Amino acid sequence: MILASANVYSLLTGLGAATVYALLALWGGRLQDRHTQALVWGGWLLHGLSVIVLLGSGDDGLIRFGFAPALSATVWLVLSFYWLEHQWFPLMQTRGALALLGGLSVLLSLTFPGQALHTSASVWLPLHWALGLASYGLFGAAVLHAWLMVRTETQIRQATEPQTGVPLMTLERLTFRFVSAGFVLLTATLLAGWWFGDVLYGPDKAWRWDHKTVFSVLAWLTFAGLLLARQQLGWRGRKAARVLYIGAGLLLLAYAGSRFVLEVVLGRSA
Repeated sequence: MILASANVYSLLTGLGAATVYALLALWGGRLQDRHTQALVWGGWLLHGLSVIVLLGSGDDGLIRFGFAPALSATVWLVLSFYWLEHQWFPLMQTRGALALLGGLSVLLSLTFPGQALHTSASVWLPLHWALGLASYGLFGAAVLHAWLMVRTETQIRQATEPQTGVPLMTLERLTFRFVSAGFVLLTATLLAGWWFGDVLYGPDKAWRWDHKTVFSVLAWLTFAGLLLARQQLGWRGRKAARVLYIGAGLLLLAYAGSRFVLEVVLGRSA
């Protein structure tokens, strides 16, 4: 797939979002607060519209999906959590990096817009995907907060002033709240895929131990172990962050990684 394969509306919204994100990353810190906020919400809105339009840009009005739209939707959710939190913690300093990440994810989704679903796909499949993407977004937010937590802890150890703008304990609490919520949605996604697999994907594509399933289950076990160790052993800080990174990496490989190999490396639709 190339950039020209996306329709004109997805191009307009996607390139618009990427442009606003670039302006925010390069000059957001030099602008007045009201202008920065306008860029923030403008980029966020255009990004969300680009995801919606791209998903509906398949042939004959079918839903289109793939690894890049999944990543773009995930980044949009992470940005949504961040913008909302920024209202309570205005000194949280990751806006430029996240704007750059948002722009890259939009351009990636335009370059690799995915493929249209088969007409026999279940009407429940988008809901199944929504659960999965929501869990992706929550774990992405957890990874962001874990990174901020580790950075703050390092700055405290070095006796320097923390630059995150959020207390260490607050970051830790937020991290595990996102992990817990993501774990609930991931559990629901796996249960739906197992229980309704033949309805969602067809009798020949129901629950099976392929790469996506294996990595998803491994991620679920990793997050379950993290939450259990947190409760029983008091895991925190760097140790907890490392396990979270591992689980998030496995979850990323589960869908986005497997679809990347199928769509880009092998050039197949399934």
